[in-house]
Amino acid sequence: MAGELVEYEEGTIGIALNLESNNVGVVLMGDNLLIQEGSSVKATGRIAQIRVSEAYLGRVINALAKPIAGRGEISSVYEPRQTGLIAIDLMIPIECGQRELIIGDRQIDKTAVATDTILNQ
Repeated sequence: MAGELVEYEEGTIGIALNLESNNVGVVLMGDNLLIQEGSSVKATGRIAQIRVSEAYLGRVINALAKPIAGRGEISSVYEPRQTGLIAIDLMIPIECGQRELIIGDRQIDKTAVATDTILNQ
């Protein structure tokens, strides 16, 4: 199943993404140096998930949901950047250096949103 976790005999975990008739594309979520050609791999029957608790609040985690030491806590946005568009400024406060995806249908002027945001800095 696409999106299912797989486990190599060496213990490395991966996510099956491209399922084709004669091969499977897997994104490795661990050390790839242990995996050799011909290594055994098995489907786990599970999808990627993490249990959320108070310990995760304000922490930076990696793709395996393990806290990254030395990165500090995530700070709250106290002085958001203004985009110049009131609806966006109210719903999605943007901090300096943050990336934000602008998606939408053709002809709705996504470029103008990005340009206005840059010009309002």
